[in-house]
Amino acid sequence: MLQQIRLFILILLGIAGLASRTLARTSGPDIPDSLRTVVIGSVSIEGNYRTRTPIIMREMAVQPGDTLPRNILEGSLEIDRRKIVNTNLFITVEMLHFPDPQDSSFVNIQVVVKERLYMVVLPVFSLADRNFNEWWYDRKRDLKRTTYGLFMNYNNITGRADQLRLSAEFGFVPSYGISYSNPYIDKAKKTGIAIGMSYATNKSLPFRTWNDKLDYFNSEQLNRERFYTFLKLSRRNKFYGFHVLDARWVSVQLSDTFAKLNPNYLLDSRTSQRYFQLAYSYSYDRRDNVQYPLRGFRYGISAAKLGILPGDDVNQASLFGWYNRYYALGKRWFFNSGLTARTSAPVRQPYAQTVGLGYKANLVRGYELYVIDGQHFVLWDNELKYRLFSFEKTFPWIPIRQFNTIPVTAYVKTFADLGYVRNYYPELSNTKLGNRLLPGAGLGVDVVTFYNMVIRANYTVNGEREGRFFFQIGRSL
Repeated sequence: MLQQIRLFILILLGIAGLASRTLARTSGPDIPDSLRTVVIGSVSIEGNYRTRTPIIMREMAVQPGDTLPRNILEGSLEIDRRKIVNTNLFITVEMLHFPDPQDSSFVNIQVVVKERLYMVVLPVFSLADRNFNEWWYDRKRDLKRTTYGLFMNYNNITGRADQLRLSAEFGFVPSYGISYSNPYIDKAKKTGIAIGMSYATNKSLPFRTWNDKLDYFNSEQLNRERFYTFLKLSRRNKFYGFHVLDARWVSVQLSDTFAKLNPNYLLDSRTSQRYFQLAYSYSYDRRDNVQYPLRGFRYGISAAKLGILPGDDVNQASLFGWYNRYYALGKRWFFNSGLTARTSAPVRQPYAQTVGLGYKANLVRGYELYVIDGQHFVLWDNELKYRLFSFEKTFPWIPIRQFNTIPVTAYVKTFADLGYVRNYYPELSNTKLGNRLLPGAGLGVDVVTFYNMVIRANYTVNGEREGRFFFQIGRSL
């Protein structure tokens, strides 16, 4: 029995010696960085005068008490920095780390942010057309086709990344809107809510698509009123996945004259359309910068049902999906490719709900002047770019700190897109571009600057062998 006890003690001493040697290998001065570990000590936030600290900490995977391999510390902090940038609450974000003065095996983290100007009231002067190029080429730069008014955007009202928007616009398309959103209404900071409403009127508006162009009816009489109100619930369980449930009520009223011009606008010569809509979407976004991404990927799917109750004037369903990938090919070279698709049913749809290519970001570059209506579409876009220069300049003499730091980055690029729209009723729009492949390619320059604004200048050639210069200012999706 005594021999067994001695043997047991020897085994314990051997295990303890092995553990001490292993610890020495991971903390000694001659140990490679790949085997060293560090413990996160304190995490402090500096510069968040409005934003509450938990809102920033919610974006960080690196937390006090975590143990990390030393060689991945920089990369982990950079990933967290990008997530904080993507809240769109800050102009700049820095992640600093330094050894704890009391214990060198601990590392303290300091997050230094520069907040944006959250309360912005701006005059509105915008074009009523789909894009600048349509207004420039097809509408002959008619200044009557503009809207003007005031827009107020109050971000981060309570320091919890909530947002209030108010707008009052007049001119070609008078409209009024209000919305409020709060992404974190629970203690776990996972559930959000948004509510809002909008009202718009039109005297002149497109009543149909003909030859793949919007055909406008110009009048001095009121021809359409549109009102909608919505309630959104969002869920973000971790960092990158987003669930959104969107419920809304929509009401559209047409003049008798307008309904006669296109009996299919609301179908069956209707002058009114009222319905409830329910939509669910899931997106997963791991891009480095949501406004102008260079690395990472995103994908998502959205399903919508127009007409929930038996008395609704619409009965239509749609499914929309997307996938985008962004690659860094070197220090200055970048490539991205994306696939977008939409399908809907039934095939007989009101003109107002028939969505193809040509609206917002869903277009083949080179076809900016066209609208290709249809019940289904697919879009494949590709882009190769080279960064010419990038700098950030601070002007201390500008008294408003949210405006005294101006970044500028410029890229040259080449791109090639391919699209297809399935149209079951080509005779209704006399389409020449529907039901066929739509290729487009070109060269361009992008300038990314203040508050993530992107200025694009492209020269494109489409499948009709039309070459044009196109200009755009806005933000990436």
